[in-house]
Amino acid sequence: MLIKSDFDIQFQLPQRTAMVAMLHLHPSLERFVRSGNVLVIEHLEQGIAPGYGELIGTLEYSDTFGNRCSRFVAPGGHLRLSGTSTIEIDGMPDAVDANATQAPIEELPSEVLQFLLPSRYCEVDRFVQVAQDLFGWMTPGWVRAAAIRDWVHEKVRFDYQTARPTKTAMDVFTERVGVCRDFQHLAVTLSRCQNIPARYATGYLGDIRWPYTGAGDFSAWYEVWLEGRWRTMDARHNEARPGRVLMATGRDAADVAMTTSFGNADLRHFYVESTEVNEDGTVIPPQRAEIPVEAASIMIGLIR
Repeated sequence: MLIKSDFDIQFQLPQRTAMVAMLHLHPSLERFVRSGNVLVIEHLEQGIAPGYGELIGTLEYSDTFGNRCSRFVAPGGHLRLSGTSTIEIDGMPDAVDANATQAPIEELPSEVLQFLLPSRYCEVDRFVQVAQDLFGWMTPGWVRAAAIRDWVHEKVRFDYQTARPTKTAMDVFTERVGVCRDFQHLAVTLSRCQNIPARYATGYLGDIRWPYTGAGDFSAWYEVWLEGRWRTMDARHNEARPGRVLMATGRDAADVAMTTSFGNADLRHFYVESTEVNEDGTVIPPQRAEIPVEAASIMIGLIR
C-alpha cells in the first residue's frame, strides 16, 4: 500500500519567534519512504503566494524519545510550514493478539519504565483505585489492555467543541467528552495504573479503505508494551484500521506537539490529508477535506 500525506500549516507571528516542529515521519519509517518527507518553512511577505516565499533553514535533532525535530527562528509576519511524503507500508489493519502477555515490572526493559509513571496529562497517581476497581480483576495482558481501551471508547463522547489544551485524563474521566488526544490520555493513564506501559502516539490516520468520516487526518492513538514489543491501541476509533503513519511517540501530547512556539503564534490556516495512492501517484478516494482551524489549534501544539 502506498500512502501520500501532506500538510499546510500557516501562522501569523507578531514578532521574531523561535519554534520547534515535529512534522517529519517517525525515523523508524525512513526505510519505507518513497518520496518527500521534507519540511518546507517559508516567510511569506504580503502578495507572495505560498511556494514562493523566503525559505527558513532548520537545525535537526532527535529528542529523548527518538522523534525527529526541527528547530528554527522565524521572522515576524506570515509563516507557512508545508510538506508531503509518500510511504509504502504493508496495508494490514492494526494487529490483534489476544494471547499477548503482560510482563512483571522487574522484567521490563529500563527504557520502558518511564511509561508507567505520571506525566503532564496522565495523572496516574489519581487513578490507582479507580483502575483497580474497574480492571484489577481481569486477566493481565491483552485482555486487560483491550478492556481499558473499550471502556474509554464507550464512556467518552467525541466532540471537537470541547477541546482545550489543558484537559487532563482526570478532566476527561469527569466530563466524559473530548477529542482524540483526550481518549488516548485517559486510556494511557488507566493502563499505567494496571502496570501496563503505555505511550502516546501521533501521526496520520486517513479514511483509507474505510468509510469516509470527515476531516481529521492528524490523529492520536497509543501503544502498550506487551510480550516484548509495542502494540497499537486506539480508544477513540477502537477499530483495527489500516493506514496509520507514525510521526512521534512520547509520554503524552506534551511530548509530541507538532509545533511549539516560544511566543505568540496565531494559527491562520490548517490543512492535512492522508490518502492511498496508486503507483502513478493518482489518489484513491476518499475526497479531500479540511480540518476546522478551531480544532486544529488544539492538535497542533504548544505556545510558550
